[in-house]
Amino acid sequence: MTHLTDLLAAVTRGADPGPFALLRREGADELELFTGTVDTVDRLADIPLPQGTPGARTLAVVPFRQIAERGFACVDDGAPLECLQVSEHHRIPLADVLTDLPDEAVRAVDASFDVTDEEYARIVGQVLAEEIGHGEGANFVIHRTLHATVQGPPLVAALAALRRLLVAERGAYWTFVVHTGTRTLVGASPERHVSVDDGLVMMNPISGTFRPPGGVSDRAALLRFLADPKEVEELYMVLDEELKMMATVAEHGGQVIGPYLKEMSHLAHTEYLLAGRGTRDVREVLRETMFAPTVTGSPMENACRVIARHERRGRGYYAGVLALLGHDEAGRQTLDAPILIRTAEISPTGELRVPVGATLVRHSTAAGEVAETHAKAAGVLAALGLGPAAPAGDRGAVARLADDPAVRDALAARNAPLARFWLDQRSPDAPGLPGLVGRRALIVDAEDTFTGMLAHQLGALGLTVTLRPWHAGGPVDDYDLVVAGPGPGDPGSPDEPKMVALRELLAGLLAEGRPTLAVCLGHQVLAGLLGLPLHRRDAPYQGLQREVSLFGQSRRVGFYSTFTAQAQADRLDTAYGPVELARDVRDGAVHALRGQGFAGVQFHPESVLSPDGLTVLAELLGGLLPANRPDELPTAGGRA
Repeated sequence: MTHLTDLLAAVTRGADPGPFALLRREGADELELFTGTVDTVDRLADIPLPQGTPGARTLAVVPFRQIAERGFACVDDGAPLECLQVSEHHRIPLADVLTDLPDEAVRAVDASFDVTDEEYARIVGQVLAEEIGHGEGANFVIHRTLHATVQGPPLVAALAALRRLLVAERGAYWTFVVHTGTRTLVGASPERHVSVDDGLVMMNPISGTFRPPGGVSDRAALLRFLADPKEVEELYMVLDEELKMMATVAEHGGQVIGPYLKEMSHLAHTEYLLAGRGTRDVREVLRETMFAPTVTGSPMENACRVIARHERRGRGYYAGVLALLGHDEAGRQTLDAPILIRTAEISPTGELRVPVGATLVRHSTAAGEVAETHAKAAGVLAALGLGPAAPAGDRGAVARLADDPAVRDALAARNAPLARFWLDQRSPDAPGLPGLVGRRALIVDAEDTFTGMLAHQLGALGLTVTLRPWHAGGPVDDYDLVVAGPGPGDPGSPDEPKMVALRELLAGLLAEGRPTLAVCLGHQVLAGLLGLPLHRRDAPYQGLQREVSLFGQSRRVGFYSTFTAQAQADRLDTAYGPVELARDVRDGAVHALRGQGFAGVQFHPESVLSPDGLTVLAELLGGLLPANRPDELPTAGGRA
């Protein structure tokens, strides 16, 4: 089948037209039709990307279980990685598609969630208390799935639902039907996961959900939403998490653009764009960015453990991606990959699944997150005849409010407290600090890829940086500086392998007098070795920005922690000499410490929440590596 009319004629006759994808990209006045054959592969690296004619070559349907390629936990449900190898590609005007697609009501029956509202609320409370409250991470996304049965031919229903989404939904990055023969996916995803075009890598962290009261948008309600600390911090946290990914796939990290308001028919989201230059194979880019924190949580590796622990079932394609791979006219690889959310999966026998999740943060309430799952499912459920359409007269209301000067000011104000290092452009050949250029640093990663962002900041200061996972071991003799990095978990655990390894590493560094910097979890372990008691906070400091006093200077920095060291004085005598402490006079929490040849910080200087982070690093390195002069700190201007 080479054209939409032929394909639809086969569907009308009750025949399977073969594998195809029909999709509209954001803002386009046309749809693209891809046809071809479908193969199943085991790994992302096996996705076919043949050289030859420019354009799209393969559309991959990537399930969540592929996260195991990164060594992360998941419930393996066997969902296959299917690849539509494109043989024909047509562009069809939107008006023609709307004329040709079936314009009929979709009928579905026996709709119910696999997890009830009451059970989902219980899980929310459990995650807040047992995971975020015990230092396992800053935020987690837990999903539930609505099941139903489609009446009539499933493919006709999917195409009719697509038509409804094209007419009624707004703000989608991709609106699509993908039919592989074994399943049909139909949806309107608001979120680009990652794209690569002309060497420019882009990601799109979206978080914070505005649910118009009564379904009708309201300026005052939107402004209250934009000022809500829970919604603001939720977006900052996913921004940090996707910056970690950009630190891996873009040579100089990601530049932050935005924020913006993403308007859809039943709700609105706040979002940023991230951009950076990269040269990796696009399949490697896909692998290193599995999967978005907006559908998993942070830090990513432990978020996957938490998901497996609380969901106890596979996710299928929810939180995975559609990935369109190809080449441009110059032969360079291209990639366009939306996240598989706001998407329904229909089996050949009419079984319908609509997965949806909510992001749980320290300010979450069970009732609010239950309501969020219903709001996120509303658009695709309306297209499937399982929910009300958005009020027809309101479809432009949120968009008009997005142009309101007060709304634009509220969005712009979100950048005021953030680190300019990530918002401004910086030339990749900008000079570092004298005395640091060419010095070698080893960062030991304790399962938090904040270390990738830290590597970029140390690189901007002039150091050459190597990353090593905590369990890899190895010598440290070749490095001028060793950094014990951040990660989840209880620093006081006596037998947890990661904590044992970090204690052994830091004890050896202290004994040798080797220059050492410890960050967050590393700082907590270092403080314990120095004899300071460790305490679990009553209220976690996850995604929290604070102004603190650091050795006589006021610094604004971002915290992601549940545990803290405590002290009753500003000085501590240890076997490694005197240690100076920067602590909170109210509760004794130790924000930072420094001694002869070592220093530690409880916060994340590399976080977008740390506008003074680069300054703090330069000052601390000035004490650890004496050739450095922190007054010559480079500016963030000219970032690429």
